Amino acid sequence: MLSRLDLRGKTPSTAELRRILPRGGVDIDHVLPAVTPVVEAVRDRGAAAALEYGESFDHVRPASVRVPASVIAEATENLDPTITAALTEAISRVRAFHASQMPTDATLEIAPGGLVGERWIPVNRVGLYVPGGKAVYPSSVIMNVVPAQEAGVGSLVVCSPPQADCGGWPHPTVLAACSLLGVEEIWAVGGGQAIALMAYGDDELEPVDLITGPGNIFVTAAKRLCRSVVGIDAEAGPTEIAVLADCTANPVAVAYDLISQAEHDPMAASVLITDSAELADAVDREVAERYQVTLNHDRVNEALTGVQSGIILTDTLDESVRVADAYAAEHLEVQTEDAEGVAARITNAGAIFIGPYSPVPLGDYAAGSNHVLPTSGTARHSSGLSTHTFLKHVDVINYDRTALKEVAGTVVTLADAERLPAHGEAVKARFDNPEI
Repeated sequence: MLSRLDLRGKTPSTAELRRILPRGGVDIDHVLPAVTPVVEAVRDRGAAAALEYGESFDHVRPASVRVPASVIAEATENLDPTITAALTEAISRVRAFHASQMPTDATLEIAPGGLVGERWIPVNRVGLYVPGGKAVYPSSVIMNVVPAQEAGVGSLVVCSPPQADCGGWPHPTVLAACSLLGVEEIWAVGGGQAIALMAYGDDELEPVDLITGPGNIFVTAAKRLCRSVVGIDAEAGPTEIAVLADCTANPVAVAYDLISQAEHDPMAASVLITDSAELADAVDREVAERYQVTLNHDRVNEALTGVQSGIILTDTLDESVRVADAYAAEHLEVQTEDAEGVAARITNAGAIFIGPYSPVPLGDYAAGSNHVLPTSGTARHSSGLSTHTFLKHVDVINYDRTALKEVAGTVVTLADAERLPAHGEAVKARFDNPEI
């Protein structure tokens, strides 16, 4: 069922690996002409334009942009108690881990009287996008809101699309998740118009400084268009899982994990990297049999048979590790002998799941880690959402006269070498000019 890339007997270069590894690819450029007028209209006319586009695209228009407190309260009161308990448990685990990520300010005395420090300051106001569409994503509320709160962000707004079958408001489970986290400002806006409205605001809706959260290609395009006026987390593509496995892996468990990520999106990527042809055959059989009984089997089938998914065969575990690093998966499972040791060799992955009892769905919901992770190979240089995402580090320089005088000659010499003499004069004047 899954396509195969057989690398046995071959040693492709890193450049070649990047070319031949299965990738779906999302071409943001081709939707920019459609998204640009949306962003420009919302920039110029604010919420009125956002509501107009939402009605045009999704055939639903909320009574107001901001969700009333009464609607949020009703959603919270009516939430299934088992879902409330599950969300509460997930919030607790995610909060504990993200609280542990908080860095501390530091100061170093470079020389007597010369202090250089680093302060960590939370972003003032953040906009968090929670998608609608194929599924309901209260987990995305948790994964975006909790690290922002732990960072100390003082002002949060959550944007989520209005739903026609939910009275024109975002899904009640999303509203309830916001309520459990103490988020009171929720806008019933989705798509690229939501990103633009958070970025630009209007006379009644305050703009934000940073936007995070997953979304479809139109949301991603809007992020690209707005990043000159607001910070963004990333231009995320469809979700992906790679399973690095050897002959000790259980093919049934591997098959379940590949299927689990495939149900997110027809463009989701599910990849097995192994040096065991026997495991590859067994996993392929299990996937072909088990996907058919899943709720979203058509979507799963499209994802698993797409060019972005497949099985990669290698000669050795060492080569499998090399391939996994070149692929740089959003989610990487390691199901091998000495899985911890193998995982320690991985340098490129959004998140690493070690052993048979750390499946990706655990991280999606309740491991405590964040599920907003780099996709499309960007884990080679980027990281997932964390408390650090919502913090700015600011260098603080505090020299006294003695400390400056000691290093003044160095500053003047380097300034002259760069043909920027005014830089040096600004330092010398502290000692030569009686007016200072």
